[in-house]
Amino acid sequence: MKPINEMKIALASDHAGYNLKQDVMAYLKEQGAELKDFGCYSTESCDYPDFAHPMAEAVEKGEFDYGITICSTGNGICITANKHQGIRAALCWDVPLADFARRHNNANVLGLPANYVSKEKALAMVNQFFTTDFEGGRHERRVNKIPLAN
Repeated sequence: MKPINEMKIALASDHAGYNLKQDVMAYLKEQGAELKDFGCYSTESCDYPDFAHPMAEAVEKGEFDYGITICSTGNGICITANKHQGIRAALCWDVPLADFARRHNNANVLGLPANYVSKEKALAMVNQFFTTDFEGGRHERRVNKIPLAN
């Protein structure tokens, strides 16, 4: 896995995830990552698919190494991202889940539930996700059985 300072990371949130996204972006900038914020850009009410789809398309096309999605529960924005071929968005609410999402599922998008994790826990999950390699082996066989979108 590349070091964080060599990664290109795409981010998307809705209004409920906006503040946590700002914290995550500040942390990743400190680590030297190249970032693109696909929105939203304020706490004004908005619809997460408007931002999740362009972010997922950019990761899908290989323009970014990974993505991060954030909404109140993390569910809706992850579901949206997972509609894209080649996206494996994993909703995580603790560090071990972020670890397993990478090691066992080769997740390429980290989903965070802004209303259910602290800033500190979110940053710990981000760090774990972006410093953990996919194990491959039996997990690769399983990941390869995930059907691609039509």
